[in-house]
Amino acid sequence: MPRRLLSLLLAAWVAGILALVGGPASAADGASIAHVKPTNNGVKILVSVPEGAEVDLDGVSVTLAGEEAEATARPADTDKAIKRTAILVIDTSNSMKGDRFAAAQEAARTFLDTVPDNVYVGITTFANKVKQPLPPTLDRDQAVAVLDELSLSKKTSLYDGVIAATKQAGKDGQRSLLVLSDGADTSKTPLETATLAITDSEVDVDVVALDQKAKKLAPLEAMAEAGDGTVISADSAALQEAFANEADVLARQVVVVASLPEGFDATEGNVAVSLPAGGSTLTASAYATLANAASDSDAAPTPQYVSAGGFTLPAWAMYAGAALLGLSMVVLFVNLLPAKQKTDLAPDERVAQYTAVTAGIQNPNAVASERDISLAQAKEAAAAMLHHNQSLEARIAARLEHAGSNLKPAEWLLAHATIAVIGGAVGMLLGRGNIIVSLIFTALGVVLPWMWLGFKRSRRLKAFNSSLPDTLQLMAGSLQAGLSLAQSVDTIVNEGTEPIAGEFKRVLVETRLGVTLEDALEGITERFDSKDFAWVVMAIKIQRQVGGNLAELLNTVAGTIREREYMRRQVAALAAEGKLSAVVLGGLPPAFLLYLLLTNGDYVMPMFTDPRGWVMLGGGALLLGLGIFWMSKMVKVEV
Repeated sequence: MPRRLLSLLLAAWVAGILALVGGPASAADGASIAHVKPTNNGVKILVSVPEGAEVDLDGVSVTLAGEEAEATARPADTDKAIKRTAILVIDTSNSMKGDRFAAAQEAARTFLDTVPDNVYVGITTFANKVKQPLPPTLDRDQAVAVLDELSLSKKTSLYDGVIAATKQAGKDGQRSLLVLSDGADTSKTPLETATLAITDSEVDVDVVALDQKAKKLAPLEAMAEAGDGTVISADSAALQEAFANEADVLARQVVVVASLPEGFDATEGNVAVSLPAGGSTLTASAYATLANAASDSDAAPTPQYVSAGGFTLPAWAMYAGAALLGLSMVVLFVNLLPAKQKTDLAPDERVAQYTAVTAGIQNPNAVASERDISLAQAKEAAAAMLHHNQSLEARIAARLEHAGSNLKPAEWLLAHATIAVIGGAVGMLLGRGNIIVSLIFTALGVVLPWMWLGFKRSRRLKAFNSSLPDTLQLMAGSLQAGLSLAQSVDTIVNEGTEPIAGEFKRVLVETRLGVTLEDALEGITERFDSKDFAWVVMAIKIQRQVGGNLAELLNTVAGTIREREYMRRQVAALAAEGKLSAVVLGGLPPAFLLYLLLTNGDYVMPMFTDPRGWVMLGGGALLLGLGIFWMSKMVKVEV
């Protein structure tokens, strides 16, 4: 007996717990709580009462988390405090042909006639494709017109139709689906996807199974169970009655408004409603969240950005401003690019252009002059700033010259600033207003152009060194053919490849202006910082002073440089794997951090707002920098 008594007590305890927290609502005597809506100073409760019950609305009583609360009740069909939405999910596959489809349309019309006027009704149909011809509306005439225009097609996308209907029902108030199906799903969507969508959306689902055998009801029962509903088996004759009963459930609902007791501070708890009905009392309870009801009245208002005139700026204004700023910077950057000028002018065109300039007449074809005039003020401001910082101007000029760019330092400074501003605007747009993302993109706009110049310089130097042996061999052949050193340089200008041909052309121009040939060639060494060409200049200087066979000397230097280039390429091939590993390991952490900022900023934002995050970022940057430094030292081999 004690063991049996203990089992009964344990079962009763488990049943009590399940009744309290096991589901969204528990019902007694046929009443149930369909929806609980927290407000600033109370809760609004939607209660479904059983058929035939004569409820005394003046005798309602409510307890919130075990505390008595003052409450009033009124019929739901005369109240708009809680939005109610019902979606008719109708099977329009070819299996519904004939009397079935006509009965379904008539049943839906009966539902529209019976359902209260303040219930929003939408229609979703499913066959080969899912269609939603009627969004939730109070216009019953429009709903009837949509029903009359429905047509049938092949296949049955039942699960996709239910998923689409859960989205169509929205997220506010009480939402219910009434699904009509006469066959199994024929799509590739699994049943679990549909039941998960029902559970996540928290909609009520009732399913009407039209002329289906009991053994085929398992998928429908799974969806109904996920939506705390039932499966109603019916034939064509009983279909109208089934839909009318579903509408009548909505017509019998009652709205109960309960005020919070004084000093109430619970964030969630059990909501219990009692309604006198004749000689009995209808009771229903549900475990609901009361956080909004407890905290909305004390919550601080959400800050709004207001202009001086009191106008609240919408959220899109920031993005639009960033986009306009970025667009203006793009236009400025495009204008900074050098325009293509017509160089192959006929003699009469050259004479006309010279005459127009000397006469003070503006040349209509001088596109570059117009552009220079429009940007004159910006260039003058940049030039004035560089004039006060001549060391910066010298560094920019040297960097541009080494990279082979024709831009002037002031023009590059404007273009560089434009790229940085565009980067900040793009970061603002991608980060949806996140200032950290905008600053990161601005930093990239500052660093990447300077790195690009270094990349262009290294590529130009590599091309110069790789073509230098062939150039020296061509010079030696020209000298052996009886040409002078200046004539052999002119041969390279005409037959050589870039960048050597352009640099040797500059040498000829400098010699015609009075610079010695050795000094002009020394300028190439300084611009490229090439040790190989420094040997060439040294050999030419020695030959000029002591004499000898310069052609043979150049051939010997060319052979030495060719062997060095072969060794350099072999070492680069052996170190390629280590360099790639260094790039991947060094770039992966910051790239992943940027990805997290763009996709899940709230998750990683404590790293930038919490002092502990600052320490972690600083330590990580220090360790990453040391790792990159040592990896670069390991893979860099001097040849």
